[in-house]
Amino acid sequence: MAILAAIMSAVIWGSGQFLNKQYIKGLFFFAIQMLMVGIELYTGSLALILGHVPPHPRNAGMFIRGIWGVITLGEIPRESSAVLVYDHSTMLMLSGLIAIAILLAFAVFWQWCIRDAYKTRKKLISGESETTRTYVKRLLNDSFEYIAIAPGLAFVVLFSFVPIFFAFLTAFTNYNNQNIPPRHLVEWVGFDTFRTVITSEIWGNTLIGVGLWTVIWAFVSTLLAFGVGFIQAVFINSKLVRWPKLWRGLYILPWAIPSLVSLLLFRNFFVTNGVINQLLMDMNIISSPITFFGSVGWSRAALFIINTWLGFAGPMVLITGVMTTLNPETYEAASIDGASAFQQFRKLTLPTIFAAISPLLIMGIAGAFNNFGIVFFVTGGGPMNARYMMAGHTDLLITWVYRLTLDHRMYNFASVMSTFIFIVVASVSGWNLTRTRAFREE
Repeated sequence: MAILAAIMSAVIWGSGQFLNKQYIKGLFFFAIQMLMVGIELYTGSLALILGHVPPHPRNAGMFIRGIWGVITLGEIPRESSAVLVYDHSTMLMLSGLIAIAILLAFAVFWQWCIRDAYKTRKKLISGESETTRTYVKRLLNDSFEYIAIAPGLAFVVLFSFVPIFFAFLTAFTNYNNQNIPPRHLVEWVGFDTFRTVITSEIWGNTLIGVGLWTVIWAFVSTLLAFGVGFIQAVFINSKLVRWPKLWRGLYILPWAIPSLVSLLLFRNFFVTNGVINQLLMDMNIISSPITFFGSVGWSRAALFIINTWLGFAGPMVLITGVMTTLNPETYEAASIDGASAFQQFRKLTLPTIFAAISPLLIMGIAGAFNNFGIVFFVTGGGPMNARYMMAGHTDLLITWVYRLTLDHRMYNFASVMSTFIFIVVASVSGWNLTRTRAFREE
């Protein structure tokens, strides 16, 4: 029976293939199982079995200890330096997630082994046969792309997915400045942190205020950068402008200079005794210096100005490239039909440019949600807001998360905010992806 081969391979990997007289394939799956068992024994379980360490999941191998660690987050805190055996909750969670990720990879081989044994046995019962060499050729033809991306996928899982899950799971714990391992153990608290953020007045006010400013910042800053870039591209490509390559090269300079250098330079421009205040006073426009970073309105205005200066060059280059693809014959036909220059721009140029840049415009808005550098290096999130929990008037959600983690060690609350950011950015990015031509053709 075909089910017998599947059951055999489910218990001892490759045994179903041996039943089907496919010995090379059976040895391959058996070696995978032995690798999994060997990792578990080598990393601790062998010492546990031989009685060299006390019987406890903490002393087991990588997989048993990892699953136990994720479930319990430890049992023994290090209350003093005299304690030699203790648990570190965050390390247990991280190592447990790595162990689970590796186990899932082994699970893929396990189900592959079972399905192969079952399908091959059914073919043998029906009178069909397939050699191992034929199977390998068919596998390479049918699944080569999956085999090719498997190593890269493994690195993505370990270095991207695992940290993301670690940060996400932290939101369901009490990992904060009151519970720093290993001196204190971290515990699972479920949705208590989410409930506190939503129901607490000060946390709720901060989330709404910072979140609203983040949304305004994302849309306005992106639209300003693209708008200025669009205007510059139109002027540079105008027939009335001489030496367009020179102007295009000059306007690319803000894009070419490292952004950190520009941010620190602009900060010095906007300080009380900076260049801008000195220039305005010399021109008798103001009588006393403006405290740009002491006022909410001026601080936000400075951020918009600086971001526009740093961000318009990219859209300008993109729109310039789009405008070079416009068909001049179309404009000649429109001119013959009596269309004015403005009508040609509104009916022909503008729709073509918008169709080309709209996906990047949406992605720019999504990326602006995480524009950490400009706020951190220019205003530092200030001026501070007494009605907010550890946040300032110009703090974005991402800089608020930074404050909660690095300055105040409120890791669980920071994880909640990171989750909200991820939901917003992932939703915008996913919506943008579904509207692309490649996704629709797929």
